[in-house]
Amino acid sequence: MSLSLSADQPDVPADADDGVWLECIECGETFAPFDDVRYTCDECDGLLEARYEELPTFEDFEGEAPGVWRYSAALPFDEGVSIQEGNTPLYEVPRLEDDLGVEALRIKHEGMNPTGSFKDRGMTVGVKVAKELGVGRLACASTGNTSAALAAYGSRGGMETLVLLPAGKVAAGKIAQASLHGARILEVDGNFDACLDIVQELAADGEAYLLNSLNPFRLEGQKTIGLEILEGFLADYDAVPDRIVLPVGNAGNTSALYKAFRELVQAGALAEDDVPKLTGVQAEGAAPMVEAIENGADEVRRWEDVETRATAIRIGNPVNAPKALPGIRETGGTAVSVTDEEITDAQRDLAGEGIGVEPASAASVAGLRKLRREGVVGDDERVACLTTGHLLKDPDAAAAAGADPEPVPADTDAVLAHLQDAE
Repeated sequence: MSLSLSADQPDVPADADDGVWLECIECGETFAPFDDVRYTCDECDGLLEARYEELPTFEDFEGEAPGVWRYSAALPFDEGVSIQEGNTPLYEVPRLEDDLGVEALRIKHEGMNPTGSFKDRGMTVGVKVAKELGVGRLACASTGNTSAALAAYGSRGGMETLVLLPAGKVAAGKIAQASLHGARILEVDGNFDACLDIVQELAADGEAYLLNSLNPFRLEGQKTIGLEILEGFLADYDAVPDRIVLPVGNAGNTSALYKAFRELVQAGALAEDDVPKLTGVQAEGAAPMVEAIENGADEVRRWEDVETRATAIRIGNPVNAPKALPGIRETGGTAVSVTDEEITDAQRDLAGEGIGVEPASAASVAGLRKLRREGVVGDDERVACLTTGHLLKDPDAAAAAGADPEPVPADTDAVLAHLQDAE
């Protein structure tokens, strides 16, 4: 199965269900979407994607209530297990735009979703599919945000949830969310990739329904990020962005946005030449996708040892690489790594515009700054940077990046004197 922008809309197979089916991106085998639990191809173990007989245009989204399910014409159901996710701000950042020297810069802040990250978009669809399949227990491996979203949406759907986290590697704010929403939390003596290996084995044994981004239906909800960005730019600039810069961990968002754009091209709603360049950013200590792009490799080498303060993208084996690599290359994009110090500087830059994000989110702005410095991104480009999680997801990192509190006596004159001394 080709993942190129110019690929034709596939024929509807006999096992489609109401015009929806699953298709292997490697061998093209097709499967009914809801007759059995399935994450990868039965024939070759390749990744699966959801396919649709009818592909929508922008006109199909008009008049719908805001949020992920406004785009139900591009999703497998009319509605899901919802907590009013989506419809996140596309912020103007005039000082940062001038500083970076691009024609237009907007920040798509996914930290404004119900649980504070983009993961909610995938869970509203994924938990609905789980209920359709009649499974009993939901599970995920997580660097934090997935566990929070799974716990919240599982709770909303009245389902048991299990999350596996790398011990000592997940920000406290994210663990607190999963705990309060009722998930059973297992801390694993290993990194995220080890957690995912275990969850995949549990899922294969029928012990739980996997809702990491290996699940093709989770990425369907995440497509709506791209649709909102395009509509926002069309409304404000009468043009789509030239480039979308986004943090990369498991590469689910890169894959999902590319799928959204391919479907719009196939539907005739977006010209192939107008598709934004997908540009991935990773931390230097966890950059297997960047390595593959720089080396022209068709596969990503698993990094066994990864380390970065951007915990949400501390991943050494991005499972969606077979979908994301074509997305970057076919759109004319690229991938770049940045240091933890560059990430923290970008986090402060965004805070200076009133936008509070966790470290991984700021990687997109740090990457854009580096690519401008290297001349890869031109000054005539309209750019959207995706920020994926809220500042309070990792309050310790936020405190470390900010200024220290200044102790003063409980006396007005003393406070004024302290302020004058500081000047």
